[in-house]
Amino acid sequence: QVQLVESGGALVQAGESLRLSCAASGSIVSINAMGWYRQAPGKQRELFATITSGENPNYADSVKGRFTISRDNAKNTVYLQMISLKPEDTAVYYCKAQVVATWPRYARDYWGKGTLVTVSS
Repeated sequence: QVQLVESGGALVQAGESLRLSCAASGSIVSINAMGWYRQAPGKQRELFATITSGENPNYADSVKGRFTISRDNAKNTVYLQMISLKPEDTAVYYCKAQVVATWPRYARDYWGKGTLVTVSS
């Protein structure tokens, strides 16, 4: 089985920075794209940052210039560096990874359980 565990969520003030991590573990053969989603209270979960296995990032306009996604393939970990946080960034942050495991040996998506980021004004 494959597990994704996010960490780093916290209560911060507007303008501060925060770094999230998401580590994948288990019977992993390879990891393709990885991404960060967030779900604010009363809103749908939204995708805002992805990174390919070749470390090419892509961002939603809402976070471009403030958030940076990166990954360490040796550690099966994806990171999210967030700066200039705003109250509207308050949400539960989830990571998703497309993983090829030893079984089933085809790419499928796995999700973490999320980590809460709260930005106070």
